[in-house]
Amino acid sequence: MTPSDRAHPRTLVIVPTYNELESLPGAVRRVREAAPWVDVLVADDNSPDGTGQLADELAAADVQVQVLHRPGKEGLGRAYVAGFGYALERGYELIVEMDADGSHRAVDLPALLERAEASDAPDLVIGSRWVPGGEVANWPRSRELISRTGNTYVRLVLGMSVGDATAGFRVFRASTLRALPLDEVESAGYCFQVDMTWRVHRAGMRIVEVPIVFVEREEGVSKMTGGIVREALWRTTAWGARHRAQQVRRLVGRLRRR
Repeated sequence: MTPSDRAHPRTLVIVPTYNELESLPGAVRRVREAAPWVDVLVADDNSPDGTGQLADELAAADVQVQVLHRPGKEGLGRAYVAGFGYALERGYELIVEMDADGSHRAVDLPALLERAEASDAPDLVIGSRWVPGGEVANWPRSRELISRTGNTYVRLVLGMSVGDATAGFRVFRASTLRALPLDEVESAGYCFQVDMTWRVHRAGMRIVEVPIVFVEREEGVSKMTGGIVREALWRTTAWGARHRAQQVRRLVGRLRRR
């Protein structure tokens, strides 16, 4: 039995967009071919290049494609949180994060979903570049070094064993998202991925990584900026400082009770 032949939980793939006119049609097509049972939600931040209108055309041609029009560019995190709310309101059981630029390969999607659908399914499945079997394609050495160093820093500061906390290709269970205070999430850029991973970890829920091949985008322009990197650095450092302070307070409390 192939993955498309068996029954699946209701699944929504959220694809946030801002000026992805060139890449969006191919991204949606590849997802629908790789996992025909899933629905796709394009969450567009009022792209000036017409991506939102194109998404409407794709939705008109395919009932499994939906569009969430947002008022303007507010960052990746807010787009995903809006998409999470949309999915939870409509009873989806699995919610997927996936980029529109082709860097997340649709052929890897069934493997992530299979792990999320297993009898021992974790609360969060991450498509990871930095676990055995994972890799990147067409990346300069400097970009790989930045990503590896950033993830090492996250592990050391926050005390998580996740190899790729910054990864943006992931599957949440609806129960996981309902258990998190999504209205408190303030991270706007790629720091959002670390934020969500950290929240799942702190809640005592289980995270599993599945190796993927991450491909450098071939169309459009990267959204990565120095400001996004700085946000991730200072927020992670602040979370880590609070975490370590709490650990010290708990230790002191135990020592005083002896």
